[in-house]
Amino acid sequence: MSNGRRLFGTDGIRGQANIEPMTSETIVRVGRAMAHICKERRASTRHRIVIGKDTRLSGYMLETALASGICSMGVDILLVGPLPTPGIAFITSSMRADAGVVLSASHNPFQDNGIKFFDHDGFKFPDDVEEQIEEHVFGDLIESIRPTATEIGKARRITDAQGRYVVHLKTKFPPHLSLEGMRIVLDCAHGAAYQTAPLVFEELGAEVIKTGVSPDGLNINRDCGSLYPDRVSKLVREHSAHLGLALDGDADRLIVVDERGEEVDGDQIMAICARKLKDAGALANNTVVATVMSNMGLDISLKEEGISLERTQVGDRYVVERMRAGGFNFGGAQSGHLVFLDHGTTGDGTLAALQLLAVMVSEGKPLSELAGVMTRYPQVLKGLMVREKLPVEDIPALALAIKSAEEELGDNGRVLVRYSGTENKLRVMVEGDSLEKINSLADDMISAADEAIGA
Repeated sequence: MSNGRRLFGTDGIRGQANIEPMTSETIVRVGRAMAHICKERRASTRHRIVIGKDTRLSGYMLETALASGICSMGVDILLVGPLPTPGIAFITSSMRADAGVVLSASHNPFQDNGIKFFDHDGFKFPDDVEEQIEEHVFGDLIESIRPTATEIGKARRITDAQGRYVVHLKTKFPPHLSLEGMRIVLDCAHGAAYQTAPLVFEELGAEVIKTGVSPDGLNINRDCGSLYPDRVSKLVREHSAHLGLALDGDADRLIVVDERGEEVDGDQIMAICARKLKDAGALANNTVVATVMSNMGLDISLKEEGISLERTQVGDRYVVERMRAGGFNFGGAQSGHLVFLDHGTTGDGTLAALQLLAVMVSEGKPLSELAGVMTRYPQVLKGLMVREKLPVEDIPALALAIKSAEEELGDNGRVLVRYSGTENKLRVMVEGDSLEKINSLADDMISAADEAIGA
């Protein structure tokens, strides 16, 4: 079940800052490898790579290391500072750069950091390019390549990157609609969107009650953002807001709460927006793409409207890859990664919020009513730290527990057992019509795995 890689997980490279692989020494080599690959892939007299980050303390250290590695290979860099991951994808594409890099560990705590890579078109690097980066990081093929004198790369800062991204987002809200009269609670998780997201909603006319907009390098995602929707829920009720929006550290995912303070997850947002897109004749091939983690209720809700659902492995990059391959334009994940391919190249929490708000305004309905188009099946998620990632079929007791659970649930439930792409953890997901039953079945599988490979 492990992908066999030394650096890359399901979404770039991630780890604790200043511990391998997130050390300055390794990140210099990553920068060199990436720069070399960009020069090989695209013909140009002068190559450029965009570097952006979230608000973590370690971003200063790793940004410097990455820039050093890239410049040492004769490639220029464009520094944009703190900006949401989708904003860096947009800047990379709009400025015709060869690639873009984001220093962020998304929803992880401040002591972690990571790297995500975008190609010149704003889409994430495919697996084969990531594999090439790994080969160069751990090999010596490019060690002897040392540009000198005028061939060394240089850096410049893009001072208006945030403004460009804000304007870009505002153009994605229907021009005949307005957010005037809307009261929105917005939690930016002390992360990358702390400046851009409030501006977008305010400039479109909304009254914005802001929280999580005072980053200090240490407080990103701390008891705030998409992992802690209760904070937004409380503020929505206190201020009688129309809805609450919770972003994560790099603002590529979104969790929403309705006017009553009830959570509306990515699956429900997909159900709402897919219907609107279909009614407008804008849902490509009448299909939504989601991951295997999406709730069965999404399948049922979409089927009622004659909309197909295709599933991918976990990771928004795989959702996007399937969308592009199949000619689809809308997809996402239960976690709140939502991709509107007609408007952006990757998950964008602020963009997703604008699309949802457009439905609310045009329909003239509260979010609680709109969310009623989907009923969530009971779902439990459990995890187990493991010593090693043995194939499930090589763990007889676990394989038997999975088979028994599937037989007991029949057509009224689902079982998904997989390993995390970023840590030594087994994840078990069970859905069904009885919370008591699915809890028991999940416990059986965790117990079987614990005896064989538990840490």
